Amino acid sequence: MVKFKRVCVFCGSNVGYRKIFSDAALDLGKELVKRKMDLVYGGGSVGLMGLVSETVYDGGRSVLGVIPTALVPVEISGHAVGEVMVVADMHQRKAEMASRADAFIALPGGYGTMEELLEMITWSQLGIHNKPVGLLNVDGYYDCLLGIFDKGVQEGFIKHSDRNIVIAAKTAGELIQKMEGHEPVQTQVAPSRSWNEEDPETANL
Repeated sequence: MVKFKRVCVFCGSNVGYRKIFSDAALDLGKELVKRKMDLVYGGGSVGLMGLVSETVYDGGRSVLGVIPTALVPVEISGHAVGEVMVVADMHQRKAEMASRADAFIALPGGYGTMEELLEMITWSQLGIHNKPVGLLNVDGYYDCLLGIFDKGVQEGFIKHSDRNIVIAAKTAGELIQKMEGHEPVQTQVAPSRSWNEEDPETANL
């Protein structure tokens, strides 16, 4: 079993219309605390972001929020939670979160959450990282998205082995347990070391 030190959680700046989503965020936060895992996330203090970050912080674990300057007045209300890293843009935000985490979990969310999730899936497919990517499928919220992935396999756009990148479960405890026991089986497009090597012809660009 792989032990994660820090988990990156992608989630919305809204709480959704149903209490089940808030409950899931709180449950995930408690699960991270119970397992002595720290949190890196999008830096907001509102919505599901605020719930999971406050739960982890109140539980005595380290919390790092990464947020672009433009979103500080939008997503931080009243006070920040834990340590906050203010970055220039969304690209830097995702890169910082990815580099500082051992695993990724997406709670229910909107376009931003799905975009972050899909980028980490793509990076795994390409070989940029080999960290587990988990989907907390609360009350079937992501059933349609998972169905699109299955359709992609069926129609020949996603390899069967790459479909295994995404680990889904209905509860936080079950999801983390599955992620800890996960072994990547997909064929990466390029090994991770090749993404970190500078081309001498473009190093000064």
